[in-house]
Amino acid sequence: MEQFVKALTEINNSVNNFVWVTIGLVLLIGTGILMTCCTKFFQISHLGHWWRHTIGSVFKRNSRATKKTDKKSISQFQALCTALAATIGTGNIAGVAAAIVVGGPGAVFWMWLAAFFGMMTNFSENVLGIYYRRRNRQGEWSGGAMYYLKDGLGKKKNCKWIGKILAVLFSICAILASFGIGNMGQVNKITLNIQSAFFANVDAPQMGGISVISLAIGIMLMIIAALIILGGLQRIAAVAEKIVPFMAVLYVVGALIVFFVHIRHVGEMFAAIFRFAFGVKAVGGAVAGITIKQVVTQGCKRGVFSNEAGLGSSVMVHSSSNVKEPVKQGMWGIFEVFFDTFVVCTMTAIVVLSSGFIDLETGLAVEGVNDATLVAQAFGNVFGKGGEVFVALAILLFAFTTVLGWSQYGSKAIEYLFGEKAVPVYRVVFVIMIISGAIMTSSLAWDISDTFNGMMMIPNLIGVISLCPLVAKITKNYVDRRIRKLDREPMLSFDKTIQDEAKATLGEDSE
Repeated sequence: MEQFVKALTEINNSVNNFVWVTIGLVLLIGTGILMTCCTKFFQISHLGHWWRHTIGSVFKRNSRATKKTDKKSISQFQALCTALAATIGTGNIAGVAAAIVVGGPGAVFWMWLAAFFGMMTNFSENVLGIYYRRRNRQGEWSGGAMYYLKDGLGKKKNCKWIGKILAVLFSICAILASFGIGNMGQVNKITLNIQSAFFANVDAPQMGGISVISLAIGIMLMIIAALIILGGLQRIAAVAEKIVPFMAVLYVVGALIVFFVHIRHVGEMFAAIFRFAFGVKAVGGAVAGITIKQVVTQGCKRGVFSNEAGLGSSVMVHSSSNVKEPVKQGMWGIFEVFFDTFVVCTMTAIVVLSSGFIDLETGLAVEGVNDATLVAQAFGNVFGKGGEVFVALAILLFAFTTVLGWSQYGSKAIEYLFGEKAVPVYRVVFVIMIISGAIMTSSLAWDISDTFNGMMMIPNLIGVISLCPLVAKITKNYVDRRIRKLDREPMLSFDKTIQDEAKATLGEDSE
């Protein structure tokens, strides 16, 4: 077993380095810049508009954003919460801590930069997801990168088979990623933090080399997950709608308390973020210096691990929304990345950088720091043992809802490849695999998740880039009609039947 794990680690490291460092980050950031330019910086130029029509609409009476219009779809707010359930996970806590420990404070800047451009990548994915979605035999919406690869890229001249092949590759990678980022990596962090918070001084018995405590945690999570996941998207969305807002607000409030306790260090913290983003030579005298490659790679990689912009994952849930306008769901994608990275991840970064476990002069972590439990220790500095318990519970909620969201992503990929009848089988296997995450080593589970992310990202971004002109056209069409109030034929779907149906009820889609 030890030899197998070692060989798996070596193979994974080679693939991970190629996917992420050689081509991944360039493709990821490049796509974000391209989509930002071709939509004329929509995230800035129409900031007020997308804000009012996303989170701002939630607080309006009788808003369509919070209402389901039929039993086969979910509301726009439910789609956001389910997507955030999948994105707000261990990447926001342990992932940010890992980025800072490995890449220094400057990694936070690159995380922000990746998120800024990632807003428009996620926007574009959702626009294409709604535009190319269709209903399955159960009457439910099915959308995602596989559909805009097949029906979008595949309809271009001489690209039929390229589109089909990339759609299949994406689906396979999505299934693998659902077991990595969406299952094993999340459950592993839950297990580590629960053990650290509640069983740190317990000499746990072993069973075949496996901790009985880890196994027990895995079994409990598996049972709870089964009760929700096997109920399908409607049950997942209903749970996410209740848990996600509560857990996000609670975590942000806790982080703000830590922020105000260390408010005297705010200037020093932000100075370190910007200084080490570019001036990494300042640590050249250290024994273990940080290179610019580490800073950029860790920041961007952990950023996309957190908000998933560019993976093509959350669009599979956004496509199930009751929305008619592709751009409107795209705006929810902008808010998703904004909240995930600029709010939640920034709060974690502040907690970590104010903890005293990161030397703000050298940018290096204090000797003996473990990134897996760093945030818990930082909260513990302010709240005592209660702080560690708080983080353990936050990770439990964050990571567990991520498992729920990713089960839906994998289900849609399975549906595309094998049909609807294969989905229940996948869900059962997915639930059982939760136990594997609980007993795996942290580093391997996390590294495998990283690799699956990158493998899923590449075909998706090829599709987004190839369809950039279409995204620009749909966006301009929306701006002309909704903002400039010009008379234009709406662009709602590639399918004439869906286009006509959506157009007939388009008035219901306005706030």
